[in-house]
Amino acid sequence: MRTWVGPTAPERLKILRETKVIAIVGASDKPSRASYFVATYLLSSTRYKVYFVNPVVKTILGQPVYASLADLPETPDLVEVFRKHDDLPGVLDEAKAVGAKTIWLQLGSWHEGVAADAEAAGMKVVMDRCVKIEHARFHGGLHLAGFNTGVISSKRQTLA
Repeated sequence: MRTWVGPTAPERLKILRETKVIAIVGASDKPSRASYFVATYLLSSTRYKVYFVNPVVKTILGQPVYASLADLPETPDLVEVFRKHDDLPGVLDEAKAVGAKTIWLQLGSWHEGVAADAEAAGMKVVMDRCVKIEHARFHGGLHLAGFNTGVISSKRQTLA
């Protein structure tokens, strides 16, 4: 049962506006993975400095990958997490140790204990939301009907 209530849309926008450095924990070098898709978007369509954290991968999208948050050359403002449920408390501990301001759990990821512990430590928390989708929504890349493709056509779209 979910009891934690996350930040409102204006509060999420404020988090994204205040963020300058994002660390993606659980980043993957596999193009089929959501973290890779999010990383591609963040690098190509935002002003954020993005770091990747994964102890078994050396590079992603031509950038170095760090084994832990403690190994990053600077403190991330936002730690975006692509890890399984049981790993979330450990990721929070690392995020708190390096002084991150926000922990953001990806779509499908929810952990009431992590949210409570993070907020008690003065951190902001977002759960079960995608940074890419939220950024695109707030910056004109996502509309009620879906992603903005930039294609304007009078032709009726056929369903395949």
